[in-house]
Amino acid sequence: MEKRRAQGERYSVREVVAIIVPLSTDLAARHDRGETFRLTPSAIRFEVGSPTALMPNQPAPKLPRDRACMAPEERSGGGGDSRSTVFSIGAIAYEMLTGDAIGPGMRRPTEIVPALPPIIDTILSKALIGDPAHRPADIAMLTQALHNLAPTASQAPPAADAGSLDDDFEVDISMSMMPPPPKASVGAPLPPPAAMPADLMGGNESGNFVEVAEAPKGPAPIDPTSALAQMRARLESDPRPRYVVIKDGMDHGPFSAVELLQQIASGTFISQHILVDSFSQDERPISDWEEFAPFAEHAKLNKEIVAEKKELERSVVAEGKTTRNKALFIGGSLAIVAALGVTLWFVAKPKSRSGQVMLEGNTALNIDFDGGIKSSGNKPTGGGKWSGSTGSDGVSRPVLSGGMSCEGAMNTYVTELKMSGNKPDLTSGQLGASLNNGGYVVGCGAPFSMTVNICAAIQNGRAVGVTVVTDPSNPGVASCISSRIRGMSFPSHPSLDVTRTVFKGE
Repeated sequence: MEKRRAQGERYSVREVVAIIVPLSTDLAARHDRGETFRLTPSAIRFEVGSPTALMPNQPAPKLPRDRACMAPEERSGGGGDSRSTVFSIGAIAYEMLTGDAIGPGMRRPTEIVPALPPIIDTILSKALIGDPAHRPADIAMLTQALHNLAPTASQAPPAADAGSLDDDFEVDISMSMMPPPPKASVGAPLPPPAAMPADLMGGNESGNFVEVAEAPKGPAPIDPTSALAQMRARLESDPRPRYVVIKDGMDHGPFSAVELLQQIASGTFISQHILVDSFSQDERPISDWEEFAPFAEHAKLNKEIVAEKKELERSVVAEGKTTRNKALFIGGSLAIVAALGVTLWFVAKPKSRSGQVMLEGNTALNIDFDGGIKSSGNKPTGGGKWSGSTGSDGVSRPVLSGGMSCEGAMNTYVTELKMSGNKPDLTSGQLGASLNNGGYVVGCGAPFSMTVNICAAIQNGRAVGVTVVTDPSNPGVASCISSRIRGMSFPSHPSLDVTRTVFKGE
């Protein structure tokens, strides 16, 4: 059966009769001898070409399709009698003819294979009744009914009246695992049965055997969305309330398939809750039901997506409020600064927005001797190279070649640093016109959690010495920022001015 299913093939009626009739005859005789056993597809063996079942006391089946063929009463350790075997024979015959296992969402055989005779739906509906109290127990009558589908496919079973399958017995077909006929056909006359091909019935008009036709191929693969839609339609085609959910130790239901799927979609029932099919008495977590697990997973994903969307919207609103507050604060601060005429120095920890970082502070300092260089013969202590130059003010100053650190430039510029009383030749505003724009910090990949300390030594309109320190340390970001600063243009002055700038991410 697994091989046929993998190849997309099904058993013909003739093949089913050839296998099931002798098997059922053997099982009926064993029950008459008092034997009890659990019948599943994996328990069937062929001995000298004739199918038979394993001896009693087989272990509980592990394969889902074997479990589906067990009568509901066998799932709780009971059954094993002829009434249970009627159910199992019907389940095995159903799977051979349709390629599907019985369970939620199953369809009537003629819906899957329209060429099948409609009587098959009736026979299997009676065999697959979940409640054993309303299920026939006569294996011989079931065997005869199946044999009549293709009389030449197997040896005739012991005489039995197949028409009396439910005589003198209350068969409640409303409790069958088989779904009811489609609504469109209820109360309407059945269409005339399709002509049965000779090979399905076991012979041609002269009674000679003919070659068995290949079973129709299975449907082409479909995408998951279409498969889910098809499964939903199949489940909802059965309107009977048959499902109970155990949640928080309490039973909820019974629900029809439509109602259950609605509860799952709303998140009322999730994968961990126990689902019970009251017809088959199968009891498992929803996640273990191949018919319902995809819907529970889909509902879970939808819930997570909605939660993420709400969180994103909340973050956007919060960020918008923060940005507006900062904009109002910045606008108010600038108005106050303009009114007071404060233009030379930053107030402690100014909060001017620049790019995606916050400018924490900026200072500037002139590094010049009182009266020029103390001794023109001294060599620099910082290891850099310089040459002498006399400015318009008559003061001889070294001209640095660049490429140094900020501290190295300071040490190279003078041999004796006397900063007391010195003021920068260029204001912090002039030097900060380029440095205070934090776009280059963001452009170098500095994260918002990083603090960036910049020391730049400026001479003749360019940065001759730059030191960048990041917290946390990141040499790559520091090197990138340093390169960007060395390529900037600044106001030109022959003196060495040092500016220190601090950026802190939001």
